[in-house]
Amino acid sequence: MIYKKHFIPLESDPSLFTQLIHQLGVSTTLSLHDIITLDDDGLLSLVPRPVYAVILVFPTAPDYEARLAVESDSVATSEDVVWFKQTINNACGLYAILHAVANGPARNHIEPGSHLFRLLEKCASLDPTDCATILENDTELESKYKAVAQMGNTEAPENPEDEVDFHYVCFVKSTSKDNLFLLDGDRNGPVDQGLLAEDDLLSEKGIRVLKEFIRSHDNGGHFSLLGLSRNTDLWM
Repeated sequence: MIYKKHFIPLESDPSLFTQLIHQLGVSTTLSLHDIITLDDDGLLSLVPRPVYAVILVFPTAPDYEARLAVESDSVATSEDVVWFKQTINNACGLYAILHAVANGPARNHIEPGSHLFRLLEKCASLDPTDCATILENDTELESKYKAVAQMGNTEAPENPEDEVDFHYVCFVKSTSKDNLFLLDGDRNGPVDQGLLAEDDLLSEKGIRVLKEFIRSHDNGGHFSLLGLSRNTDLWM
């Protein structure tokens, strides 16, 4: 894909992701948390529940885009989930954040009148192409993103057009129904992962779906997961 705009990538740091969602207009009642493992119940218990969304970053294999061309045949059209087509290079972390907070119970934590609230209102009646243009031209969104992206401990590429070898995707429940979706701005739409009766994405079914995604995209690199749930700092 030929991109018209390029951002520096966002480091997979829950504090940076949390800062960005709050600046965009998500209530401080929510924050992002590291999910250290999917196999140890003791460590999983450290993540506040329920988890409304899981953001997963993984190393992309050389054939990733070719695989997407095949897998995209299975995408679903759903009016019950908000999906954004990625047209800004290296901004997959931003798109994962937007997917996480615009869907499921998390959407109820967006402050009325905030920038994110107005952005979602604008996109509500638009098709994905027009909505993508709105995101590309959103100077306030770009400014807030860049300010946070520059705070990471990992040295960012000097040239935003440089390709990176990792990618962010997001798993969420639909807003009113009980289906779990994979949301990836590089695909052609949301991918239905089937029924998820529980609100917690770290339920048995949710963990099974996450593990299957990791297994099928294992390129011998490191996977990192962030969970969106209540802000424990407010409950201490």
